[in-house]
Amino acid sequence: MKGPKEKPTVLYDVPGPRARRRDLVWSLLFLVGLAAVVWWVVTSLADKNQLEWSKWAPFFTDARVWETYILPALKNTVIAAALAMVIALPLGALLGILRLSDHRSVRAAAGTVVEFFRAIPVLILMLFANAAYSEFTDISPDTRPLYAVVTGLVLYNASVLAEVVRAGILALPAGQTDAAKAIGMRKGQIMAHVLLPQSVTAMLPALVSQLVVIVKDTALGGAMLGFSELLASVRPMSANYGANTIACFTVVAVIFVALNFALTTFASWLERRLRRGKKSTGAVVGVEAVEELATPGEHPDTR
Repeated sequence: MKGPKEKPTVLYDVPGPRARRRDLVWSLLFLVGLAAVVWWVVTSLADKNQLEWSKWAPFFTDARVWETYILPALKNTVIAAALAMVIALPLGALLGILRLSDHRSVRAAAGTVVEFFRAIPVLILMLFANAAYSEFTDISPDTRPLYAVVTGLVLYNASVLAEVVRAGILALPAGQTDAAKAIGMRKGQIMAHVLLPQSVTAMLPALVSQLVVIVKDTALGGAMLGFSELLASVRPMSANYGANTIACFTVVAVIFVALNFALTTFASWLERRLRRGKKSTGAVVGVEAVEELATPGEHPDTR
């Protein structure tokens, strides 16, 4: 009696017996290599006394390590990331909409701003902002790093989010705009009441990806500007708790993972809720789609 036939696939050829054996061998070799690397790392850390309980105990037995270092630094990270998100999201949406304008001068101006700030590393933007605040404002040196970090994050991420918004709007079927025009809606009404609400769920994956980048990039301010964020708390903690550098980095990494996991979980819940509300066309805009958009000099199809 013949067994059930394997379903054909258009993506790749079904591997035969030799290919399956070869894949199994390579998988086993990879697992052995991975186990060897893990063993070497653990052994190296043990030789340097980084796995001793005394290095990790302060995070479980001493509340001062949280009250003095981690929680204040976490608060600064959340404040910087939240401010950058709140400012960058509407600014990016505005720039993305302006890039779809019918007026060439408006498209060119918005495109120039977007392409200029997308091309500059966010760290350089932070350094320039810090120097500008120092030279031309009376902002206190204690709060100047926060201003510089938020400014750099806003300028860079707003330009990236502008392309995400533009990609989300252009991903909608042309019939959406045609139907709205047929009932007499103006361009502003079409954008506000038809295109943007439907494109939100299509943009969510790329938006969340960029918001996660914002949270992580706050660490650049601690590295170069002395901003007291989460990663910057590792050095004083390690200095005051027996050079437990590995333990400090591990705890900070876990906190970053928890922050970003909470952000992506909330976004996934929001996306499901919006899709149930039938506000989406089913299209999804990834980060890679943003790079495929037309350059500022080209007239985009505004549907």
